[in-house]
Amino acid sequence: MRTGFPLLTRPELTADIVASLRAAFAAAHRDDLPYRHWYVRNTFPQGVSAAVRNLPFAPPDLGGVSGKRELHNDQRHYFDAENQARFEVCAAVAQAFQSADAASAIARTTGADLDGTFVRLEFAQDTNGFWLEPHTDLGVKRFTMLIYLADDEGQADLGTDMYRAPGEWVKRTPFDDNAALVFVPGDATWHGVEPRPIVGVRRTLIMNYVTDGWRDRSQLSYPEAPVRI
Repeated sequence: MRTGFPLLTRPELTADIVASLRAAFAAAHRDDLPYRHWYVRNTFPQGVSAAVRNLPFAPPDLGGVSGKRELHNDQRHYFDAENQARFEVCAAVAQAFQSADAASAIARTTGADLDGTFVRLEFAQDTNGFWLEPHTDLGVKRFTMLIYLADDEGQADLGTDMYRAPGEWVKRTPFDDNAALVFVPGDATWHGVEPRPIVGVRRTLIMNYVTDGWRDRSQLSYPEAPVRI
């Protein structure tokens, strides 16, 4: 299924995404407050952000409960084998992050140790009433990239909240389409989403490189194929 990007073969589309990722990380803006992170713009080539944003997945029904994504595990969506078979853009994005070229570019910029990790891509859709408590991603996640898929002028204030510690809010990232917050998880990488009105649907593509310790292998793009740099 094609959704909004130029008519390219999958290898051509994957190559374009890899080239865009390499350029985006080479130009990434680094900031050390409240911990080391990068803000990446022009993550994907033209049309790909919209193609991902328009994937036909229903947002979770929060049922008045929020604070952790795992509270709604049965309604989450990944660029797993099934969705890669259904949607070409899922396959192309997953293949790009799996590639040694993209992983090497990311590792050069961030210093993340990515060799032997696995690609995990979650398509998150947050609606009014959603919030996310401060957490660090420390553990089996070696790398975190929160790719914003904004589609409404009223979403500018929907970026990620960053903290010095739980309860010590420092700043909020811009919620710009096709831009991303990037960091290497550690014991200080506190981030979340403070409660506030959400106009429309807040869509993000959550990209992690995870270790072999990740338990739910079905979430991974290539559960039997680690990234090699």
